[in-house]
Amino acid sequence: MDFNAMSIVTLLIGLVVGAIAVVAFTIVSGARASQKAEKLLNDAKKEADKHKRDSLLELKEESFKLKQETDKEIREKKAEIASSEDRLLQREKSLDKREEYLQKRDEALEQKDNNLAALQKQVQEKETKMDDLLKEEMEKLETIAKFSKEKAHELIMQRVESDMEVEIAEFIKEKEAEAKLEVDDKAKSYLVHAMERYSNDVTNIQTVSTISLPNDEMKGRLIGREGRNIRTIEAVTGVDLIIDDTPEAIVISSFDPFRREIAKQTIETLIKDGRIHPTRIEEIYDKVCKDMNTRVTEIGRDAVYQLGLSKIDPELVNYIGKLNFRTSYGQNALQHSIEVANLCGLLAGELGENVSIAKRAGLLHDIGKAIDFEVEGSHVEIGVDLAKKYHEDATVINAIASHHGDTEQTSVISCLVQIADTLSAARPGARNDSMENYIKRLEQLEAIGNSFAGVEKSYAMQAGREIRVIVKPEEIDDLKSFKVAREIKEKIESEMQYPGTIKITVIRETRASEEAK
Repeated sequence: MDFNAMSIVTLLIGLVVGAIAVVAFTIVSGARASQKAEKLLNDAKKEADKHKRDSLLELKEESFKLKQETDKEIREKKAEIASSEDRLLQREKSLDKREEYLQKRDEALEQKDNNLAALQKQVQEKETKMDDLLKEEMEKLETIAKFSKEKAHELIMQRVESDMEVEIAEFIKEKEAEAKLEVDDKAKSYLVHAMERYSNDVTNIQTVSTISLPNDEMKGRLIGREGRNIRTIEAVTGVDLIIDDTPEAIVISSFDPFRREIAKQTIETLIKDGRIHPTRIEEIYDKVCKDMNTRVTEIGRDAVYQLGLSKIDPELVNYIGKLNFRTSYGQNALQHSIEVANLCGLLAGELGENVSIAKRAGLLHDIGKAIDFEVEGSHVEIGVDLAKKYHEDATVINAIASHHGDTEQTSVISCLVQIADTLSAARPGARNDSMENYIKRLEQLEAIGNSFAGVEKSYAMQAGREIRVIVKPEEIDDLKSFKVAREIKEKIESEMQYPGTIKITVIRETRASEEAK
């Protein structure tokens, strides 16, 4: 019993002590939390004060900078305004001076006008006095001679008429003789009149065509793997394809304009299509050839329609269209034939000949050139055969055969065709120099360059517009190279005749080479 009571008392005492301990811990923890919160509040206030001070400082700095910039702008504006005011003052002074000068000039002009009016008045008065004096003198002469002016004129004319009768007869006889000699002048007049009525622009056909590419990558596609595409294009079209460093462009070279045009259209179609390989190239080429045959026929029809001709065989019209792709010394054969036809028609009209036959003969005089590269023989012989094949008039056949003097001319129209052909070909700029003259000029240019001591080799470039001279470096130094260029220039100017200018470039270089083994 006593043991249980003691246990209970002990338990109660432990509870009381525990409760006191819990209360004491709670009080102590609350005090600490209060201190900590107060500390946090103080720290926050300090931090806020610090940020406030920093913000005020930044605001003051910004305000100061803004004030400085504003002051600077105000100073600049003031300077500009002051400069503008100075310019305006200078302009006002200049205008004042100009106004004063113009005023003085107006006064001087007015004074000159007044002087001129006075002089004119004096001249008129003198002229009036001169007329009066001449009239008085004429009256005195008539009184002294006892002859009126009209009677004297009539008498003089009678004497002149009697004296001139013999001379008039001789004059008429001379004029009749001169009339017989005026035939040549009349013929020249007809030619000049025809040339004046028909004027056509001179167009030269070149041997190359340029194709623009969308990008430089297309060059690689046209060349193809290991060059198979470019070889196929050159093989099927028969032209040379020049692909160099020129950006976004390639060049087609051929002396046959028909082939060059087919190649150009083929390549342009391939570029648009995008599929470039040997099989596709051949397909496009066949299609372009068919389209070109249609185009040739249309060109021939246009030429016939332009000249107002009719009843020409369709195959012969096709040959006429082919002349558009044929050249003679750089002159388009179709344009030349149309020009000859027009000139023949004009001359025939002047002489009263058949204009239609004359135009027909002029248009067909070079028809043999349409196929002279396919058939053996001269273009005259081929043209005669074609005219006979398609039953052309005998006058037309004779004009074709005789326009180069190979056959006797049997009609006036044949003579007109020969004359018109010469006129068309002889016009300045209508035809280029012959190949022989061109080659001789290039050889002469290189020979002049090689004639100087110390020159190793000379090359004529750019169709004779440039010569590059390579000299031996051990014989000619840099200073002497300028002297050589000057001497070559002077020799070319004194010994050669050439169009335009020729650029002389002297090249001197030294190379050292070794071979590692």
